[in-house]
Amino acid sequence: MLKRVWFSCAILLVNLLAVAADIKSVGVPYVQNYTKFQYQSGNQNWSITRDEHGVMYFGNEGLLSFDGRYWQLNRMPNGLIVRAVAADGKGRIYAGGFGEFGYWQANERGFLKYHSLTPLIPKNARPLKEEIWKIYIDHDQVLFQAFGAIYRYTNGTISVIKPQKPFLFLFRTGKRYFAEEIGSGLFELKNNRLSYINGSDKLGSRVLTILPYSNNKLLIGTAQNGLFIYDGQTITPWQNQANDFLKNYQLNNGVVVAGKYYAFGTILNGIVVINGAGNVVQHVNKASGLQNNTVLSLYTDSEQNLWAGLDNGIDRIELNSPLNFYFDKTGRFGTVYSSIIFGNKIYLGTNQGLFYSDWKPGIASNLMQPFDFKLIPGSQGQVWELSMHDGRLLCSHNDGTFQVNGNTITKISSLAGGWTIKKLNDSLLIQGCYTGLIIYRKDAAGNWVLNNKVEGFIEPSRLLEQDSKGHIWVSHAYKGIYKVTLSADRKRAVAQKYYDKRSGLPDSYNIGVFNLDDRIVFSSDSGFYVYDDITDHFYKYQQLNKKLHTFSSSNKIIAAIGHKYWFINHGRVALANLSVPGKLSIDSNRFSMLNGQMVQNYENISLINNRIYLISIDDGFVILDDRDAVGDNKQALPAVLVRKVENITNNTATISEMGANADITLPYSENNIRISFSLPYYKQAKIRYQYYLEGYSRHWSEWSPQTQKEFTNLGAGSYQFKVRAKINDQNISGITTFNFEIAAPWYAGKVAIVCYIILAIALYYIVRYYYRRKLLRHQQEIQARMKKEQEEILRQKAAASEQHIITIKNEQLQADLASKSRELANSAMNIVYKNELLQKISDEINNFKDSNGKKLSEDQLKKIRKTIDEGMTDDRDWNVFENSFNEAHENFFKKLKHQHPDLVPNDLKLCAYLRMNMSSKEMASLLNISLRGVEIRRYRLRKKLNLPHDKNLTEFLLEL
Repeated sequence: MLKRVWFSCAILLVNLLAVAADIKSVGVPYVQNYTKFQYQSGNQNWSITRDEHGVMYFGNEGLLSFDGRYWQLNRMPNGLIVRAVAADGKGRIYAGGFGEFGYWQANERGFLKYHSLTPLIPKNARPLKEEIWKIYIDHDQVLFQAFGAIYRYTNGTISVIKPQKPFLFLFRTGKRYFAEEIGSGLFELKNNRLSYINGSDKLGSRVLTILPYSNNKLLIGTAQNGLFIYDGQTITPWQNQANDFLKNYQLNNGVVVAGKYYAFGTILNGIVVINGAGNVVQHVNKASGLQNNTVLSLYTDSEQNLWAGLDNGIDRIELNSPLNFYFDKTGRFGTVYSSIIFGNKIYLGTNQGLFYSDWKPGIASNLMQPFDFKLIPGSQGQVWELSMHDGRLLCSHNDGTFQVNGNTITKISSLAGGWTIKKLNDSLLIQGCYTGLIIYRKDAAGNWVLNNKVEGFIEPSRLLEQDSKGHIWVSHAYKGIYKVTLSADRKRAVAQKYYDKRSGLPDSYNIGVFNLDDRIVFSSDSGFYVYDDITDHFYKYQQLNKKLHTFSSSNKIIAAIGHKYWFINHGRVALANLSVPGKLSIDSNRFSMLNGQMVQNYENISLINNRIYLISIDDGFVILDDRDAVGDNKQALPAVLVRKVENITNNTATISEMGANADITLPYSENNIRISFSLPYYKQAKIRYQYYLEGYSRHWSEWSPQTQKEFTNLGAGSYQFKVRAKINDQNISGITTFNFEIAAPWYAGKVAIVCYIILAIALYYIVRYYYRRKLLRHQQEIQARMKKEQEEILRQKAAASEQHIITIKNEQLQADLASKSRELANSAMNIVYKNELLQKISDEINNFKDSNGKKLSEDQLKKIRKTIDEGMTDDRDWNVFENSFNEAHENFFKKLKHQHPDLVPNDLKLCAYLRMNMSSKEMASLLNISLRGVEIRRYRLRKKLNLPHDKNLTEFLLEL
């Protein structure tokens, strides 16, 4: 609701501003053609209306709509042709056709749905078997007019008003309704009754328009009898400039434009616009831009666009366009290279010659400016430039140079191919031509005459400028730049220097030279350059290039009013303002309709007076008022429309239209959408859009002309799409929002969440049970572990005690063993000592003598030796030693005998003595053998023990 109020206020403001605007009477305004190829429907467009959003609707082969970007056709029941449409500003679009009328209204998803009202017609008036031609909405009632009746729809019911004779058409002016009964005259509809208008028989037949006129009067238009004024009492013919035109070409309809003009559509010759005085200010037909001369319907919108529903197509006429066009659709004068107004004549220099027509200063008086261009005799051929110098018009021509005097020309130079002429000083001109430079001087009569051709310079000179030092900079027709120094008498070139890529220029080709605010600049495809005379080098003019942006690569500069300059970039046109030092503003948007319409490299814009420009285009010219070149920066803009939302996941399917903010929820499996939007702004302008998807984007997008945006793989959640528009980089519209939601996937839906909760609860109890069991088991394990650890501690303590006891026992055993080892050693040593003693005794007895001093007898000695030998070989000593040895060495002999049963006692003795680590001498004494015998026994013992050669016998026995 707030949007609708805001939009209505904006329209009212624009209408108030539009009332003061004047329609230009020179040329024709810009005409935008919409062909049936574009809107993809039928040829004929019977009726036009506009809704509260700014969307245009047309009666075609259905309800045809247009929002400035997208066309859409909604079919009527049975595919009926729509003859009449009307929007109520509250969301309903009423439509009527043959035997059917009703209204279209958007449903909760924004889709237009048709609701038929014919079932409400009283039974005695059914069936409806005729066309509905007019629909008028008046507060709470809607009137549908057919030839046979008027159907009044109010409060959900329909009443029928039937005439005595068939109607032609119903018209509304203000709050009054008028209808013509065929053959009876004009009637006014009051309180559902028809009241005859006295004197309406003067109108003849076929009243086709009734419009409000000044002082509460009415302007009545008829098909064949012209225009009439009705003052409430009498009807009088209105004699004016358009009357004969409308009679001859058959008026068909009419509308009021800007509150003070009247536009009439005809059957045979397009549209004519008159002012309140009856003067024709505009005539637009097929020759001047319309697609078709038969106008079936007219409609004016709040921006002073005049919409024409044609017999073939739809046209929008921008009546308040800053540019007014004149086209030569017949190809009569060819391609226009230059144009100028001089001496109440307009001249066109074309590829076929010089043409002229009278120029009547009727712009101020709002009179239609007629043109009848004629070729000036002798001017046939290519005209390159028209220029005015000190009140004289000069024509640079392929065949030379001419001075133009009215409808005649005088040749002032026969040197072929004059291109451009510049002023050297108050009395001299310089011209660039095919073969160099030409000087002209002013004679006593003030006419320009040939002075001389400059000698010493013969290059084709396309462009030229003079710098502050008097040097002539010449742009070669194809390649490079020349700096030419003329002699004092201007008759010859005393110096010339050629500059190209080697001198700092970006290229050697397509270099232009121009004077920009008293500074010589050089154009190129890489930007503008300036010349530094100290270094004799060219450098990029960065300060200018940065401010010109895309127009830094302009190929031409043309001086405009004051400190303004036209920049032309290979067909694109912009007006730059350098009036404020250090600041440059440039506007290309308002002149976009000129793009590509001018002859490249020969673009021409001339100044008619202190505010009017004449712009040459390919097949005609354009008039521009400098005041109109300044746009309204405070213009209220309509809201951006979210026209369509589509699901593009698999096949494209429309979800919503007209930005309906119903509860739109998309399944997660279809989370790829495309949003189309548009601004219902129909004038020629540069429109850029900026969008932001809340819940997805981090910031607003860059400004772009794109009117669609796709979002893919959107996550579950709520989103708000925001979009706004900007016109001509100045005015920004309000923000339009569209809300939608992406449902959670099945595994995140409500049912799934409930299941998840149940599962979570179940899982909680399972985990709890498991945890408790685990805790109990863990406690049991801890108790068992503690018990085991206690047992282990006790065992370890017992083992430690036992080990301690064992250690003590071992120590005791070790002590006992050491004691026994000592005893054994002592025993062995005693035996050794005993045997040694006995051996000494045995050795000494041989020296014993009796009392007589004689040696003892052999028997006595044997007896003594026997006793000694028995003492040395007494087994009791060995038995004692063996027992002691076994106690000390853990049954050494048993182990040895078990492993080596073939050992004899003497071998065991030797083993025992070796284990005790006795020396060979001690062992010889114990064994009662010699040392040699000990070695022999050792050798034999090794063999019995099967010891390897490198194994020590003593170590072996110790290891046993």
